[in-house]
Amino acid sequence: QVQLVESGGGLVQAGGGLRLSCAASGSISSANAMGWYRQAPGKQRELVAIVINDDYTNYADFVKGRFTISRDNAKNMVYLQMRGLKPEDTAVYYCNADFSRVGRPAVYWGQGTQVTVSS
Repeated sequence: QVQLVESGGGLVQAGGGLRLSCAASGSISSANAMGWYRQAPGKQRELVAIVINDDYTNYADFVKGRFTISRDNAKNMVYLQMRGLKPEDTAVYYCNADFSRVGRPAVYWGQGTQVTVSS
């Protein structure tokens, strides 16, 4: 069991930036993937960014060029650097860890951190 705790959310003006952090209670070195998702009011949770193994990253089209995900296995941390924030980026941002193996799903979520972007 891995616990994930997000931090770094808050209120920011459009065009500004925030850095979200996700602290894992245990080692993330064996995680297949670490990711950030978000959920806006009345909408489904959606993928924002993901880092697979240690070096492959993928981003949702709506954040490409603005957000950067990084993973520090030594510190058991995952970060999401957000720049050029827009009001439509307002959402609760969740950290996700996937330790699944064949026949053994193991996906963990944090409780989320609120990001509010004012226009």
